[in-house]
Amino acid sequence: MSEHKENVPKIRFPGFTDTWEQRKLSDLMFFSNGINAPKQSYGKGRKMISVMDILSKELLTYEKIKGSVKVDNKIEQKNKVEKGDLVFVRSSEIREEVGWAKAYLQEEYALYSGFSIRGKKKSSYDAYFIELSLNHTHRNQIERKAGGSTRFNVSQEILNNIIISEPTLKEQVKISEFFRGLDNIITLHQSMLNKFKNLKTGLLQEMFPKNGEEFPEVRFPGFNDAWEQRTLGEVSPLRGGYAFQSSCFKESGVPIIKISNILFNEEVGGEYAYYEEQLNDSKYTLPDGAALLAMSGATTGKVSILKNSNNKKMYQNQRVGYFSDLNIIDYTFISIITRSQLFTNQLKSVLVAGAQPNISSKEVDSFEFYFPTNKEEQIRIGGFFKELDHLITLHQRKLEHLQEQKKALLQQMFI
Repeated sequence: MSEHKENVPKIRFPGFTDTWEQRKLSDLMFFSNGINAPKQSYGKGRKMISVMDILSKELLTYEKIKGSVKVDNKIEQKNKVEKGDLVFVRSSEIREEVGWAKAYLQEEYALYSGFSIRGKKKSSYDAYFIELSLNHTHRNQIERKAGGSTRFNVSQEILNNIIISEPTLKEQVKISEFFRGLDNIITLHQSMLNKFKNLKTGLLQEMFPKNGEEFPEVRFPGFNDAWEQRTLGEVSPLRGGYAFQSSCFKESGVPIIKISNILFNEEVGGEYAYYEEQLNDSKYTLPDGAALLAMSGATTGKVSILKNSNNKKMYQNQRVGYFSDLNIIDYTFISIITRSQLFTNQLKSVLVAGAQPNISSKEVDSFEFYFPTNKEEQIRIGGFFKELDHLITLHQRKLEHLQEQKKALLQQMFI
């Protein structure tokens, strides 16, 4: 690739020097709304593209379309989505979804639903290039023009007047091929990540006793004793945090872990608040490897592990629970079981549907689990899943890195 300083993308493939031209979408395609059929027509017939198909991160091909509809031949001929056409989300409660574009890349034609708009190809262009351009570089145009208050909408007229910049068809194809190759790599890493996550889920089911049983299906060699049932409060009681005054937060000092720092990826991170170091603070300092529970808010019930290998002092805020290490059960084993489906199942029994998510230390301490009586077995199981978690984290970070690379390249290879 080469760099160019004219009014063209920052990064280009060698051999391309022409300036890009601005075009209205109406120059490239004409638009029409999709099928609204009687209820009994759905679930049979020709496959029909839905909003979920358009919003999917996968390429849109006939095999991947989930819905179908049976209509008469006249309606079917009028509503074909063929290779090179684009389909758009017509209406959504989420502004970021409305007008989202998807290129159709299959030889076999599909139909499309009334909640979408089809852009029927009438000029030469690379469909995936146009999809990338609309969903990233020119996305702000669509969001700005989308009408509605509680529900956002785009019309054929809005799409007709969207302006994009495009190079020659040959350069469009080159860019499209590059990003499709990058997408394939991202898909591969996503698949590998999913496999490791599914492997963990399956092994958790097999290496822990099922309800009412004292023995797991799968064990390490040399361990035969029955597991015993105990409450979390007996072996690792949940310690509440301290009510730090937000008016005393500082730009630097000791980081305070709040519920917003307990992330969905089972890590502790994000932006921290800071506090002046306190005397006699042992009741709310946190060690490396601490299993932390969000006790309220959007992530209620989520458990993440604090990685603080430098043993830098960190404080525990209120509504953040810390599973205390009493050295009764191997702590890595505790960190595994509190992030398992076994924990989630008991959590659901104490969360009230429709209410503001909130749990107490008393409720969590009452959760019952089976534990190996042999400490060595606890260590073996905990260490095994810790290594598996490490592999999952590596694949997750690689995937995130690739996604960030794609985002950066989209900014530099389009105008």
